[in-house]
Amino acid sequence: MITRALNRLPVPLPAVLLLLAALTSDVLPGLQLSIHAVEVVATAALVVILFDGGVSIGLRRFRAAAVPVISLGVVGTFATAGLVAVFIHAAFGFGWLTAGLLAAAVAPTDPAVMFSVLGDREIEGRTDTILEGESGANDPVGIALMLGLIQLAQHADATFWVVVRVFAEQMAIGLAVGVGGGLLQVFLAHRLVRFAELLPLLLAAAIFGAATIAHGSGFLAVFVAGLLRGDHEREQEADLERWRKLFATASEVTVFVALGLTVNVSSIDLGRWGEGLLIAVFLTLVARPLVGGALLAPVKLELGERLFVIWAGLKGAVPILLAAFAVSGHVHDGRRIYQTVFVVVLASVVVQGSSIPFAARRLGVEATEVEAIEVDAGS
Repeated sequence: MITRALNRLPVPLPAVLLLLAALTSDVLPGLQLSIHAVEVVATAALVVILFDGGVSIGLRRFRAAAVPVISLGVVGTFATAGLVAVFIHAAFGFGWLTAGLLAAAVAPTDPAVMFSVLGDREIEGRTDTILEGESGANDPVGIALMLGLIQLAQHADATFWVVVRVFAEQMAIGLAVGVGGGLLQVFLAHRLVRFAELLPLLLAAAIFGAATIAHGSGFLAVFVAGLLRGDHEREQEADLERWRKLFATASEVTVFVALGLTVNVSSIDLGRWGEGLLIAVFLTLVARPLVGGALLAPVKLELGERLFVIWAGLKGAVPILLAAFAVSGHVHDGRRIYQTVFVVVLASVVVQGSSIPFAARRLGVEATEVEAIEVDAGS
């Protein structure tokens, strides 16, 4: 009952937590977290969130929406980052590299936030699969792009080839480890039933670690492993879902509180607020509609579904982590990037997040109560 009440708040819970934590760090500076601490917290949270997202979708649902998911998650991330980088360079006079770093940080979406905003509502058709799958795909893509750009920024003699190399390594190794780890998850699930509640998350952590040590994307690895395990869990171990959802929700809450505790609201000047708000407007009203509209054009979707996918490109945990990478990597204007990302994420979860339930009803993608019951009964 408490969870449902929180989900019905007029302002999304992540936004409330973000603001409360930021204001608390102003009043009680001793509670403020370091950038390194938020990196650790956000990384752990994203491992849980992405694994849960993969399991929730499963391989069968992913295949049904593979074309829009991959196009939005991979091509869409690069296209969005490119458009935003051009806007930042032209509007604020940032250097191209700084503009690229900031654009890469805010390009990935975070449907985990969106579905926490939707609460108990059911979304019709393939819309939820596309949004969840896009997040699972574009989170690792955005992170790999950011890591490559940071290496480019750290080495004066480097060329853009380093970004291509880092991205290719991250994706290839992450995919390979994810497939192997997912198959191992399914194999062990048949044999270690006594440890069923904790085994999936423990293995997800091990998969992330193995991919990271091998210089691959641990985030892609855990998402792919979740996809492979998802169908098995729904068929064999449906009772585990509530544990995964609990950990995923706790992770989403934790990462927003952690972000808030790294920022002093009073230290963000009007320039950062202006930059962040203008970037958020450009992302929402220009970049996302252009990129999403073009990539979804060949996909068979109702107009309402298409518009909902375009509107629901919320920002959340991943920009937090990417901005933290920029600061810890000691890139030029790293702190400015971090504060601007804070404003972008806050604007996204407050304005867009508050409008998501209304948009779902107006665009006709929210299932009726009868349809929602049928979906629950069939899952």
